[in-house]
Amino acid sequence: MTYDASKIHVLKGLEGVRVRPAMYIGDTFSRGFHHLAFEVIDNSIDEALAGYCNHIKVTIKADESIVIDDNGRGIPVGEHPEMHKPAVEVVMTMLHAGGKFDHKAYKISGGLHGVGVSVVNALSGWLEVKIKKDGKLYFQRYEKGIPVTELKVTGFTSGSGTVIAFMPDKKIFGDQKFSFDVLSERLRELAFLNEGLRIEIRDERDGRFNNFFYKGGIIEFVKHINKFKDPIHPNPVFIKDEKDNVTVDVAFQYNKTFQSIIYAFANNINTKEGGTHLSGFKSALTKVINEFYRRSKPKQDVVFTGDDVREGISAVISVKLPNPQFEGQTKTKLGNSDIKGIVESVVQSKMSVYFEENPSVINKILEKVQMAARGRIAAKKARELTRRKSALESDILPGKLADCSIEDPSLTEIYLVEGDSAGGSAKQGRDRNFQAILPLRGKILNVEKSRLDKILSNDAIKTIVSAIGITFGDEETRDKIARIRYHKIILMADADVDGSHITTLLLTFFYRYAKELIESGFVYLAQPPLYMIKKGKKIKKYAYTDEQKDMIVKEIGEDGILIQRYKGLGEMDPEQLWNTTMNPENRILKRVTIEDAEEADQLFTILMGDKVEPRRKFIEENAHYVKDLDI
Repeated sequence: MTYDASKIHVLKGLEGVRVRPAMYIGDTFSRGFHHLAFEVIDNSIDEALAGYCNHIKVTIKADESIVIDDNGRGIPVGEHPEMHKPAVEVVMTMLHAGGKFDHKAYKISGGLHGVGVSVVNALSGWLEVKIKKDGKLYFQRYEKGIPVTELKVTGFTSGSGTVIAFMPDKKIFGDQKFSFDVLSERLRELAFLNEGLRIEIRDERDGRFNNFFYKGGIIEFVKHINKFKDPIHPNPVFIKDEKDNVTVDVAFQYNKTFQSIIYAFANNINTKEGGTHLSGFKSALTKVINEFYRRSKPKQDVVFTGDDVREGISAVISVKLPNPQFEGQTKTKLGNSDIKGIVESVVQSKMSVYFEENPSVINKILEKVQMAARGRIAAKKARELTRRKSALESDILPGKLADCSIEDPSLTEIYLVEGDSAGGSAKQGRDRNFQAILPLRGKILNVEKSRLDKILSNDAIKTIVSAIGITFGDEETRDKIARIRYHKIILMADADVDGSHITTLLLTFFYRYAKELIESGFVYLAQPPLYMIKKGKKIKKYAYTDEQKDMIVKEIGEDGILIQRYKGLGEMDPEQLWNTTMNPENRILKRVTIEDAEEADQLFTILMGDKVEPRRKFIEENAHYVKDLDI
């Protein structure tokens, strides 16, 4: 298929992007900032989908700019028949200009709206494009979306492809920097979803490098997810079929954990909020497993729920369709109504055949699902503990939660405090208007090794669930967030080994059962000081690191100095705890984020799971990074 200037269709010019960037990229924070790179990368992936590209290179430069280099066909350089300017300039400077509207140049694409690269250009301080085509090397530079050079030939070259380098405009994005981990997560996904495509990422700031190449496609993706888990059947189930011009790829494998991990993609776009393709898969899985259970136990009247059949599953669903309808330009949810039926039909048919031919696999899955159903029934009463603020009763939280007076969740925060002593000081030192305190008594359960019914019967977790308003199940993220009673959940533990362990247990719970809170930016770690430094009666300063302590000592002079090393929060009185750790004007909070979801999943499995060897290896490889080890 010839890809030339005549294939570029123009809908309207580039207007208003710099005035309202969030309309096009979601926001101007980390998500929108990285979305710039993903828009350009998606164009290279579209070339791979069309069969013209097998190698993409991404480079984060030392000056914080980024370069995306592919060996596709190269953006057309000929004069556009309507606009009478080079086609590449039309693509770079006009919204809804691209080769993806009539399905002649691209049958399948992720960058469907045609706003991607032009929006990137508009929101960049500068952007440079190099095109290798027909033996020539073309170049053009733009600043804030406006061409500052003509398209010109700068040399001769073999092969073909497009190289786009750009610097996000600091007036719009401030001093944000590209995250190697955020980019790597997406590039790893793309390599899994496009078997045979090699994607490299290099960070010239610190020398990090990743090379992603997977011949096995999404089967390898599922094996990667289950890398540190115990699968209950040896090989992932793989389904591939095409119906009504829609290609459906599904791979899944059950493991011995109690969590489900399902990634859903449409035209390589990670639809993190799901959509019709995910609904179709879930529906088919529930129907097929219930059908095989009825065959094996005809007298049983138990009906498995979606939660039952998905416990312990790791799955990847990938659909490729001609006209994807995404909710918003950031493409987080697939809306095509017909896709649910197509995916459900394909998966139900193929999965049934697979299980008929592999009875040992379905029998192991049914054993797992039966145990999950028993756990669900046992957890029903515990799940009912989740209450809104007005429904909290004294017999549920007998004297543990010291609540705040403000009821607006966006204005309130809750400290989950290790131990009664520190909890008492925090209650006395807090601002009662907006700060709630929940002392944690008793052992926090390791949820990585427990089913939900056991988790919700743990006293400490019951208290956390009831106080915060955490819910479980299939509700939409927005519905779960609407029930949350505080938009800052701050974990405050001692700065020692025991405190770190408690924090890790809590983070494991939030990651596995309330990930929406982390993704919404609601979870924080408090950072109490390590030292109090006194000189006489007037001078009292706090240090959070050894380096800071040394600087303070040097600054105020060494004579007559008293240095106190805090071993626990309980050593601080209410005033000290307020001044150092709870006062919004002075405190240091670290927001918990997930930059690489697959790596995060593996990390929690390594640290808190059953396998000893991966944990030992992790400790050996990372021990030299530890500072302030308290033995």
